Amino acid sequence: MKKAGILNRHLSGALAELGHGDGVLVCDAGMPIPDGPRVVDLAFRAGVPSFAEVLEGLLAELVVEGATAAEEIRTANPSAASLLDTHFPELTLVPHERLKSLSAGARLVVRTGEARPYANALLRCGVFF
Repeated sequence: MKKAGILNRHLSGALAELGHGDGVLVCDAGMPIPDGPRVVDLAFRAGVPSFAEVLEGLLAELVVEGATAAEEIRTANPSAASLLDTHFPELTLVPHERLKSLSAGARLVVRTGEARPYANALLRCGVFF
């Protein structure tokens, strides 16, 4: 039994299977989930767990070399935009429709309970060496 880090067995196992260049979509409860990627749905209630909680937990366990989010996040959800800017100074912004199409290429989708708009980020895995 793990004693630290991500305890959800489905998410922990999915993270262990990721490699360099793989995409991980961390999304709010309203984001359409594409067919194809493995999905770990953590949503419990509106706002639980939050986008911020899940993103912070993932970043503690993954090497991430970049991220893409919807440009609409800047005006519609400034707190999520600020969180992403903190972790990704060179955050790539695209129209929301483009983010949805890019998400089809993700290897893993992690759905949160976030109920604020545009709290979605497509993370690109890196390597630890």
